[in-house]
Amino acid sequence: FRKTVKIVDCDRDKNTIVDFWDTAGQESFNRMHPSYYYRAHCCLLLFDVTRKLTYQHLADWYKELREYCENIPVVLVANKIDVDYNVTRKEFKFAAKHNLPFFFVSAADGTNVVKVFESAIREAKTFKESGGDILSDMLDFLQEKENTQAVKDKTSDTRSDDSKATGGSGSDSK
Repeated sequence: FRKTVKIVDCDRDKNTIVDFWDTAGQESFNRMHPSYYYRAHCCLLLFDVTRKLTYQHLADWYKELREYCENIPVVLVANKIDVDYNVTRKEFKFAAKHNLPFFFVSAADGTNVVKVFESAIREAKTFKESGGDILSDMLDFLQEKENTQAVKDKTSDTRSDDSKATGGSGSDSK
């Protein structure tokens, strides 16, 4: 899902494009391909309060995330609190153990949904502005160099084609 959001930065609004990837906890994503983590600046780690197994899997999901993204911020989310609001009185130690921001959420009635996304976007922005992931920065730099070279090559090819069309000394073979 891609969304353009307005972020207030130094008393001015700035539009920022945000991409969200949802694996929905599906079995096929148990060992995600590293490309899902490429350029990630924040992770929303969710569990379903009505399914204890999802809470038990947090350690595995967190470990996998840290294999590919050692330092990105993570926001922990307890979903489906609308089923039993008493769950919000319960202590979930995972967030404290890993020093993660933690939210109780109901996607069904909207409780804290906006707050979670605002928090994640702020965390991602701060992470990216502070240098973020050096590997992503290096890959971006290499991609930029490659694109620049491709433009130069295309310009050179066009000039060569122009000299052929005007009877210049360009070679017929490429």
